[in-house]
This record gives sequence, structure tokens and C-alpha cells, in this order.
Amino acid sequence: MGHSVRTSPAGSEPVLREAYDTALLDLDGVVYAGGAAIGHAVESLLAARAGGMHLAYVTNNALRPPEVVAGHITELGVPTEAADVINSAQAVARLIAEQVPQGAKVLVIGGEGLRVALRERGLVPVESAEDGPAAVVQGYGGPELAWGRFAEACHAIERGVPWFASNTDLTIPSARGIAPGNGAAVEVVRIATGAEPQVAGKPLPPMHRETILRTGAERPLVVGDRLDTDIEGAFNGEVDSLLVLTGVTRAAQLLAARPEHRPTYVDTDLRGLLTGQPEVSADGDGFRCGGFVARAGAETLELDGDGEPMDGLRALCAAAWTAAGAGECGLDAGKALARLGL
Repeated sequence: MGHSVRTSPAGSEPVLREAYDTALLDLDGVVYAGGAAIGHAVESLLAARAGGMHLAYVTNNALRPPEVVAGHITELGVPTEAADVINSAQAVARLIAEQVPQGAKVLVIGGEGLRVALRERGLVPVESAEDGPAAVVQGYGGPELAWGRFAEACHAIERGVPWFASNTDLTIPSARGIAPGNGAAVEVVRIATGAEPQVAGKPLPPMHRETILRTGAERPLVVGDRLDTDIEGAFNGEVDSLLVLTGVTRAAQLLAARPEHRPTYVDTDLRGLLTGQPEVSADGDGFRCGGFVARAGAETLELDGDGEPMDGLRALCAAAWTAAGAGECGLDAGKALARLGL
């Protein structure tokens, strides 16, 4: 299969929970933020599952083991098993296990999720560069991760030990706003050593492979809030995606998105799983969705009409992405987005 350049969000006559057998849901910014459920998430997930959709949770956050994450989702109101949680710790552990001997020691810079995933692959987590590790693995360790752990990684890498990272998300959503993610910590080690890690998490193929192996999904729909991980990961895996605007991505970023960052569908939140998606169609020199028509002017994106704000955004996406082709749209969308309250 090859990639084609998406020039507008797609329409879907059946509701998404019926069109796809499995939702591959990101967690931070999609299901919860700072530990608390995002508005409409719980009831939407329960309704999607009642309609026959399998729910799987796919996260780049390697801090917590699957059973802990499943327990958290269950506490929020969506009963979940550990097997329904796939994280970047599992993906990176498989990647390491394919390159080092069975039973090898691995220096862990991160949280318990990494240690659980390594043991699952028959590898032995260690804490020091002096323990003779065959690999170094770095994953999100939470706000309490000690600075000295980065030095430990550097000492091993400087001795030629191969370096792996669960993911390189620069930021992570929290209850108080955006906080540094594992990618920021990886940059500390990269700057100090000049080395480059092998990375497993979204948007790279090892994470998609891990997800499909563990879920058995045949018609998966990736659901996420980030263009550079969730949506690009779906693009790389050649599967459809739904962007929800409850996390990192803002409407202006979506309009400027490069082809690999353009989702199949866009919606306000997880209620989008329970609805069909309206068609976007050509309308003269513009694009219509619902009651809105959007056009690309010389310097700005223009919007006429009235209706549901998401329909206006979908029409604007079509105008922006068509104008940009295989590049990024640089047209000013401020006035049009302000009209939509976005």
C-alpha cells in the first residue's frame, strides 16, 4: 500500500464504532488529563463498546505497568483488563529482546512500566552502568526521576552500550498544563553523549507492530490528540485515524498539518466514535461541510455560513490542505477560527 495526500477529512455514513472493529485509543489528552477523565470520555467509551467496538489503549507513556493503567481506567468508570493496554515500554522491550541475548541485563532509566515489560521478555532490569548492561533503555520516569539517572545512562552509552528510548514525546499533558515528556529527557542524554537512541513508540513502526500483535485488530481506528505521534503513527501504519481536540493539538495546528499529520476524521471529543462523519464536498472555488463553506484566499482562509463549529473546521481543513498540497498551509486562519470559537 502507498500513501496518498489527504486533502480533506473523510465522511463516514456508518457511525465510527460500527465502521471499525477496534479503537486504538491514546490515553493522555484523550481519555484523561492529569488523572481525571476528560468530558464525555467515559460515557462515549462505554457506548462504543456496547455497540461492539473493542477498546484498546495505546500509550507512549512507559511509566506505569498495564495492570496499573487498566486499574485507573476502571476506576474512571470503564472496566478494563491489563491485556487491553499497550504501551511503549512493551514495544521497546520487544525491540531490545530482538538484539540482545536472552537473560541480558538492561539499564533502566525510567519507571516500573519499563521493568515489567523487560521481565516479560526475559530480560533483567538493572540500575547501574557498573552492572554490565547489554543495553540502556530510557522511558518516562515521572516528575520525581532523579537527575543522576541521566548520568548513569551517559556512563553506559559512553562505553558503547546500545541506547533505546521508549518514545520521544517532548511534552505530556497534566492537570496544570503541558509538562516535559520523555523526549525532553532523551534530549538531555543526547546532548551529553552525542549518541542517537533506537526509538520504539508512536509514530514509529515498532509501536504499531506491538499494538496489532497484542490486539489482533483487523479494522483499527487510531484515536489520539497529537499529530506527531498518534496521527503520524496511523499514517505510517496505513490505518485510519480520528483526532480529538481535547489534548495537545489546536485547530490552527491541524490546518497547517503536513500530509502525514492529517487525520482521517476530526471531532471535538470521544463522542465522535458514536456518530457518522459528515461529508466535505467541493462548492465552487471552496469546500462545504454542513452549513459552512471555506475558501483559500491569497493570504487567509475564509469561512462563510453557519452551523456546527466542527463542520466549519472540517471545511477549513479541506481548503487549507488542498491549498498546501504536499506541504504545510501558511495561510492565516485566525479570523475564521475565532468565528468558530476555536
